[in-house]
Amino acid sequence: MHIALVSAECAPLAKAGGLGDFVQGLAGELARQGERVEVILPAYDSLHLSALPTPQPLALTLKVPFRGSLIDCQLLSLSLDGYDCRLIAPHTPQRFFQRGRIYGEPDDAERFAFFSRAVVEYVTQPTVRPDVLHCNDWQTGLIPVLLTDQNARLPTCYSLHNVGYQGWVAAELLEWVGLDLAYWLTAERLAVAGDPHRANLMQGGIVAADVVNTVSPRYAWEIQNTEQGMGLQPLLHRHRYKFGGILNGIDATVWNPLTDVQIAAHFGPETLPRKALNRQALRVRCGLAETDTRPILAVVSRLDRQKGVDLIAHGLQRGLAYGAQIVLLGSALEPAIADRFAALQTHWATHPHVHLELSYDETLAHLIYAGADMILIPSLYEPCGLTQLIAMRYGTVPIARRVGGLADTIQDANYSTAPFLARNGYLFDEPTREALDEALARAITLWREHPAYFSQLRLNGMRADYSWQQPARAYRALYEYALQAQVC
Repeated sequence: MHIALVSAECAPLAKAGGLGDFVQGLAGELARQGERVEVILPAYDSLHLSALPTPQPLALTLKVPFRGSLIDCQLLSLSLDGYDCRLIAPHTPQRFFQRGRIYGEPDDAERFAFFSRAVVEYVTQPTVRPDVLHCNDWQTGLIPVLLTDQNARLPTCYSLHNVGYQGWVAAELLEWVGLDLAYWLTAERLAVAGDPHRANLMQGGIVAADVVNTVSPRYAWEIQNTEQGMGLQPLLHRHRYKFGGILNGIDATVWNPLTDVQIAAHFGPETLPRKALNRQALRVRCGLAETDTRPILAVVSRLDRQKGVDLIAHGLQRGLAYGAQIVLLGSALEPAIADRFAALQTHWATHPHVHLELSYDETLAHLIYAGADMILIPSLYEPCGLTQLIAMRYGTVPIARRVGGLADTIQDANYSTAPFLARNGYLFDEPTREALDEALARAITLWREHPAYFSQLRLNGMRADYSWQQPARAYRALYEYALQAQVC
């Protein structure tokens, strides 16, 4: 099967968050399972190419209709982990993808609308046409719409990674890519309810794609049946016949404590005591006091409202009060949140048991996963979450809210019907300080009073399979369904 994945991100070339890891992990595993895979990205000027082959121009060029003009696009290509990556480089005075970053521009909607129109021009070329096109998040939501509008009959899968970002745009943008407003700007298609001048790109992708999924079964249920659907609940119910959830995986070669070159000492389930060498290295790196009586409680997270920043701040303070050492690695885009954590950093600057690093450092992230005892994930909502999967692979026990993929992957040490050897962490339900305190207290008490049982929780998490093998097989089945839907 020839599969084309279209996205705004793909690690290591272009990564701003979990979407980049998703595309990299799924594409690589699909290729290992024998599929022919292409990944289609914008040719950002910020691509990370230092350790990769130089992209080579393709003979194929595109003329992309946009805003009443034809825009010339060059296509570049390079090979990654068994798959080809195609980069679309438009020649426009706006320099759409020459901004030094992936997102955060005032014209993001226009930039990704153009990208979507260019992708349609590329994938409908007779020499290119894939068997299935897999689009991701709002930035590519127009692609299934455009293919449907052109009656292109190219099977499409559309993945929702976070419905908190739906791509609400000015309605005129639909005309810029050649769509008829009278047809497409309706309540059952792209129109934003109560606003005749705006369109919802994610809504369009849901309506027009052959199959739609999100990144965990629990999140699929939540966005249909709770406020986490962010207004999409009725639409998802109407299209539930083609909608479901597939849990993400992690790259088991990148995140492997047996081989990870960014940690202090390699270890695995059979050599778990060697994890202590990473704990010691983490303390040295972060300037923490050496101690045998305090576990390390970590946070590795974006600092935004989705991630439960109020609960993170409270959890750091409460964890310290319960006798843990604290390490946080994270950064915030919102000034008020950034200021709040900067104040905490200053307050604890000389504390022997606290270290806050307000940035992102890939090497430190690996060492935290390898050296911490517990990791705090109090998300208000979490479509899948990679943090808990990575942490468990490194023998670090998650303490998390029972939402989305966190609920799908964590079995509570005390309150679970799962067998003991399947229990791997701590969960709490309500987004309150009291609920978090109870879970923290249970975890730290077990670490202190019953170390053998705590070690078993570590081992349970380390022995589980959260690789991309099973998710990739599920996506292949989804692609087959999309192919059958087109035939019917």
